Amino acid sequence: MPRPAAAASIPPRPVEELVTYLREVTQGLIDPGEVRRALTHRSYAYEAGGVPHNERHEFLGDAVLGVVVTSTLYAEYPDLPEGQLAKLRSAVVNMRALAEVGRTMGLGDYLFLGRGEESTGGREKDSILADAVEAVIGAVYVTGGFEGAGALVHSLLDPLIEASARLGAGLDWKTSLQELLARLELGSVTYAVAEEGPEHAKTFTASVIVDGVVEGVGVGRTKKDAEQQAASRAWTALQARLDEGERA
Repeated sequence: MPRPAAAASIPPRPVEELVTYLREVTQGLIDPGEVRRALTHRSYAYEAGGVPHNERHEFLGDAVLGVVVTSTLYAEYPDLPEGQLAKLRSAVVNMRALAEVGRTMGLGDYLFLGRGEESTGGREKDSILADAVEAVIGAVYVTGGFEGAGALVHSLLDPLIEASARLGAGLDWKTSLQELLARLELGSVTYAVAEEGPEHAKTFTASVIVDGVVEGVGVGRTKKDAEQQAASRAWTALQARLDEGERA
């Protein structure tokens, strides 16, 4: 028997706030009901008696996301071979990258989760956040068509596409940070990682330390994810300083 609706977790921020943001970005009509569905995890749907959840929207959004990113890469980087374009797409359309986009949007605060997911940190889980980003794109497509969904994808991912295109051949943040440090003639990099939480729901916090200074901090469900996120933030900060110095 499904559990009563009261068992499910209500998000701390109202969906209307996200709807307003989506309308501003897409300059089009957004159906609040479709957005709410995009934010509804299957754990909540079960506890609320079988209400619609976001997996169909996620399926749709994944397809739209792939087309927009692929066409953008094809148009913006005409000299790159197919293999490098595929690597770039993978660097942008992956769970870790999309989860970071979701965090930037504050998407976790809008999610409808079951009590189990709520109690194990579901609002910060990469898999749930990444799926929700795709589902929101799908929801925008349902009411705003490809134009609206495309505008949202560009708003969310163009900065990531640009940053990924500047990475080294491996499209790996840790490797690219090492390359950048060599260009800047800075010392070696070390990673300090702390963990907390129960064994089944650990959270890792990684700090990138360069010459005794913390240049970036990342949080993830695995040590690798936390280190990659920290490296990306350190790379972004150091690259900005390099760009500023070159313009001076």
